[in-house]
Amino acid sequence: MERELKQFIDQTMAKGATYVDARWYPFEESNSLVMWNGNLKALNASSESGVGVRVLYRGAWGFSASSSIGNLGDIFDKAYDNARVAAERVTFPVRLAEKDALQASFSSPNAIDPFAVPMADKVAFLQQMDAALNQPGVIQRITAVEFVKKKIIFLDSEGSQIEKTIIDVFPMLMVMGVDKDGGMQRRKFGAGRLGKTRGWETLDTEFFTAQAERITRELNELLVAEDCPKDRRSVILLPGIMFLQTHETIGHALELDRILGYELAFAGGSFVRLEDFGKLRYGTPKLTVRADATLENSPGSFGYDDDGVPAQNNLLIDKGILVGAITGRQMVEEANAKARRQIFEGSSGANRATSFYRVPIERMTNINIDPGADGDLDDIVKNTERGVILDGDKSWSIGSNREQFHFATEIGWLVEDGEVKGVLKNTTYKGETLKFYNSLTAVGDERTWQVEYVNNCGKGQPNQIMQLGHGVPVCRFDDVTVGE
Repeated sequence: MERELKQFIDQTMAKGATYVDARWYPFEESNSLVMWNGNLKALNASSESGVGVRVLYRGAWGFSASSSIGNLGDIFDKAYDNARVAAERVTFPVRLAEKDALQASFSSPNAIDPFAVPMADKVAFLQQMDAALNQPGVIQRITAVEFVKKKIIFLDSEGSQIEKTIIDVFPMLMVMGVDKDGGMQRRKFGAGRLGKTRGWETLDTEFFTAQAERITRELNELLVAEDCPKDRRSVILLPGIMFLQTHETIGHALELDRILGYELAFAGGSFVRLEDFGKLRYGTPKLTVRADATLENSPGSFGYDDDGVPAQNNLLIDKGILVGAITGRQMVEEANAKARRQIFEGSSGANRATSFYRVPIERMTNINIDPGADGDLDDIVKNTERGVILDGDKSWSIGSNREQFHFATEIGWLVEDGEVKGVLKNTTYKGETLKFYNSLTAVGDERTWQVEYVNNCGKGQPNQIMQLGHGVPVCRFDDVTVGE
């Protein structure tokens, strides 16, 4: 198959194309199970395969894809014809940043392939978790797990050939109950990760049983808790909500295609402008953020992107100053040309597609915040006069250019004079993005840093769902509106 793909790449180049690549998915499999109140509610399995081809001709892209590979020539011809027609209407000719030609491979680290595990063992794991969740106060309980496995072979006209095998596991536990005022409350867990692996072995029953016991205990505390006060206070964000804060107001805001105006209709643009790089104070000096696609135990690590560029660890924000973006080969060239200066030296290796039938676009890798030097959660609480600790994503609203936000969290704890005074329900906070990050006054150390998974990040039209991660510590922000 690879030989045939190379032949058609060469033939398309001979017709006048300036660049051609092909992504062949020999297989992409998924398997998901959902147990609700002890009953196996859903058991789904899917598999697909196919080829996607991109052709660059006179500064315009053409794309074609098919799950039928009986006549590869038709796929290449269609992509070439699409590029040729698009070239008649192109307004800013596409140029690609330089990259090396690579012969490489990547496999996500795992000890046990979840697709080799008997279905009975998967159901047994859910049953064990369900039993741990089946406690007084819980009226609805959900245990779920999703497994993903795919193989991708990438070839291009520049001589690259890259083979990737990706395996990921996404578990989730959730409990719900009715509080003293008749409102529904919930607690969930599913994103925290330990170790350096991504296979079946991540479903450590002792670890997940402990998390099940914790969220049922916290749910029962919520059921008798008081409402979050309407106030201005310090907010101490635990990783279970700090990951979403990072995702929505740093990650999406720093995707370069969004900054250039290519992503507007589905999920909004970005307040960041090309002139901001190197000088915009995004946050206090305590804020250092990286797009790190080399983190072993996260789905945001994939070895090589869909441009054939190696995964990298790139600075986005350096001690509060904006210095980088989430980029691919095309957008960095356009950004440099429009800025009339070299902002970016090359692609950051973040161009990815959700499957063979979608074109690659800039996507978040692992958008991580460096741990700080302000101790653990107890240390931060002791140095907080009036605050709330917040955890668990519940709902979120984002400004059209990521310039403002409003989040509701699952649970909170009131802090007065350096002490935790009790649990709060219906907790919310809001702010303006830059003002918020410039109120960052404490960043927890490595003991508070945790990798959180996102398996449902949507972007693009047609929509593409992508998986990634966020490594984040506990963070405190001062003078924030809460309870509204």
